[in-house]
Amino acid sequence: MEQYIIKGGKPLCGEVSIGGAKNAALAILAAAIMTDETVTIENLPYVMDIRVLLSAIEEIGAVVERIDKHTVKINGGHIGSVSVEYDYIKKIRASYYLLGALLGKYKKADVALPGGCNIGSRPIDQHLKGFKALGADVEIMNGMVVTKADRLVGTHIYLDVVSVGATINIMLAAALAEGNTIIENAAKEPHVVDVANMLNTMGANIKGAGTDVIRIKGVEKLHGATYSIIPDQIEAGTFMTAAAATRGDILIKNVIPKHLEAITAKLIEIGCDVEEFDDAVRVSATKRLGHTHIKTLPYPGFPTDMQPQMAIVLALSEGTSIVTESIFENRLKYVDELARMGATIKVEGNTAIIDGVEHYSGAQVNAPDLRAGAALVIAGLAADGFTTVDDIVYILRGYEDFDGKLRSLGGCIELVNSEEEALKFRLKVG
Repeated sequence: MEQYIIKGGKPLCGEVSIGGAKNAALAILAAAIMTDETVTIENLPYVMDIRVLLSAIEEIGAVVERIDKHTVKINGGHIGSVSVEYDYIKKIRASYYLLGALLGKYKKADVALPGGCNIGSRPIDQHLKGFKALGADVEIMNGMVVTKADRLVGTHIYLDVVSVGATINIMLAAALAEGNTIIENAAKEPHVVDVANMLNTMGANIKGAGTDVIRIKGVEKLHGATYSIIPDQIEAGTFMTAAAATRGDILIKNVIPKHLEAITAKLIEIGCDVEEFDDAVRVSATKRLGHTHIKTLPYPGFPTDMQPQMAIVLALSEGTSIVTESIFENRLKYVDELARMGATIKVEGNTAIIDGVEHYSGAQVNAPDLRAGAALVIAGLAADGFTTVDDIVYILRGYEDFDGKLRSLGGCIELVNSEEEALKFRLKVG
């Protein structure tokens, strides 16, 4: 019964350091098995999704050596199976990157259909379209995606929708295909660039990552490398909104400010002070903030993964804000939970109309997914009284030591496993 119990009403102040980007790390771990040589990955976030993927990689025969919590050595030279049926793998969305990695290296792969957060339909049709275009046969059988090819040959692929997962997966497979591949309407997210940089460090020839046209010249094989993962823009953004919601003052270190521009712009627009440094941002709010309109869009637009956290801030701001979710249809499920805390939000289709309230009051709420879960924790920290957040397994999947980092900023939060521990916390903090 793991849950967070929170006593809110205190501004978060101090410094926090951001870990490696989970979404980049998952694809980079898959890329690491594409050579028979040893690959060292640094700045790896220590979260559940990463541990699950490492276990799955080990299960098929790769050698995984944990150097420390944030560094791992992987050798894919002894992989004996291209079939990934590992039970836990279905729980993480990014398991599909093993398809592109194994297909590229071995010309065949069988991977269980992925799971992850229930935030709406996330079809993998663009991934499969890309594999087929490269010359693979693709079938879905017994809950598995089964792919095989005599050879992969470079081609011209136009993605019907901008998809981070499909862009990365096709890039993985095409890195070891014969000839040239062009991906048009490619995703431009920072973690797409990070995966391309990692593959290039291993000997791939990829140009244009970060633009909407990626050009890949296939190589015969990849080699070992050492690579450090970029900072997590969503973890950074989450702490930026935590400063805004609690009217605090947080210096967020180990970030790339350029990746945070869409979030920074909206926080400044509603009245936050945001100061940028080379590898840090400082966010502070001393008064009640104003309203704005937000529409989630692929990078460099406002990230869908920051929509719930920003809505938490806007629901405490003056006036009426409108949040439009254009990426995932189920991403507003947290609204009912936030209403328990006193928020006034009306959902019409994929739009939330938010009338700001003066304050939240503590309540028992459920985390419907990873980012909404983090947002509800922030709401609890901003609320009067006690808040309990259930189903925090989602949050643990994607944030490293979330409660520890919040406590270091003065947040009154504890991860508890029983009613007895929850009662102890309540008595201790009054």
